[in-house]
Amino acid sequence: MFEKLAEIISNYVEVEPSNVKPESRFMEDLRFTSFDFMSMLGELEDEFDVEINQQEAAQIRTVQEAVDYLEKISA
Repeated sequence: MFEKLAEIISNYVEVEPSNVKPESRFMEDLRFTSFDFMSMLGELEDEFDVEINQQEAAQIRTVQEAVDYLEKISA
């Protein structure tokens, strides 16, 4: 799941998937805007066929937290 998420991230910001690390923070390290993040969440819902809770998603800061959350809701 991490690799797929890294690919999706690279569609939104100027970063190679290989440079996305589990500890990368969306806003500070990857330079996501709020709009980028919300757009990516929509794509993740489609890609992984899940329903993302906006309040829970607002607590996600790092790529690993996103992976953990996606694994939890898709189980």
